[in-house]
Order: sequence, then structure tokens, then C-alpha cells
Amino acid sequence: MNTDRSTLITERVRPPKSAGEVVGLLAGLGAADAVERAADRGRAENRAVSAVLAEDAEDRVPDRTVSDHRVWATVRWSAPDGSTRTDEARVPPGARAGSAVTVWTDKSGNLTSEPLTDGEARLRAAFGGVLAAAGASGAVWGVAWGSRLYLNRCRMQQWAAEWERVGTRFGRKTG
Repeated sequence: MNTDRSTLITERVRPPKSAGEVVGLLAGLGAADAVERAADRGRAENRAVSAVLAEDAEDRVPDRTVSDHRVWATVRWSAPDGSTRTDEARVPPGARAGSAVTVWTDKSGNLTSEPLTDGEARLRAAFGGVLAAAGASGAVWGVAWGSRLYLNRCRMQQWAAEWERVGTRFGRKTG
């Protein structure tokens, strides 16, 4: 028995057997690639900027998110064109006005969210790919199922019309 790793993988992976599987596979790979490219673009275009808190953040209630205990507060930062911008950003609770915080901006200097890490991007790509694959495969399956129902109805109508013709040719109808 050949125990080469590539041979074992190719022996265990079966080729797709239906159009739904092929469409689902292509849609899933396309969606995963699109998510990965968007994450790469976000990492390339967004940059960390030092900002100054314009108000105390200690009296605010943290948002109810599972992964983050930061609060919203007004911050001030310098845009790439040299202008001073002010907006709300998520900051650590208890930070005092005038303290420095890090915010993320796009190439225009507008606030944006922190770019995805490699792990987060891979996870989102995987989930996006699975959802796209399931949706595309389901759509193909639904079209095939609807087409089969329509064709069966047409066949039954043709069969009923043929039965009417044959039954009257022999002089009587059954039933």
C-alpha cells in the first residue's frame, strides 16, 4: 500500500457529483477569497493614529459586547492633510480628558475600525465561504427541485390527455 501523504489526500477527497456541489464549491471559494482580500486591503489602507481624549471616559457605561470593555468618548486627532478632526471612538474606561489613545483611520483621515488580525480574517473567510457555498448549493437544489416539479406536472397532464384519447378509442372509460 502506498502511504504517500498526497496520495492519501487524493484518495479520500471525492470529486463533486452534482452541479450544486460545483456551484457551491466555486461560490464558497470566491467568497472566502473576497473576504481575505478585503481584510488585506483594510490592513494596507488603515493606520493607527495617536488621538487625544476631549472628555473623561470614566463616567460612561461600557457597551455590552462580549469581546471588548471599551466605552465611547470624543477624541481629537490630526488627519493626513493636517486638519484637526473630532469624533467619537471606543476608548478604555476610566481614561481622563487629555490622555493619549490610539485610534484607526482610513487614508482620508476618517475613523474606522481596527483591521482584522490574520486569525480573524481566516475565521471570517471560512464562515463566509461556508455560507456562500450553502446558499449557492441550496439555490441550485431549489431550481432543480422546482424544475422537476414543473416537468412532472407537464408529464402528468400529457399522460391524462393521452389516457383520454386512448380510453375513448376503445369505446368506454374505466372508473
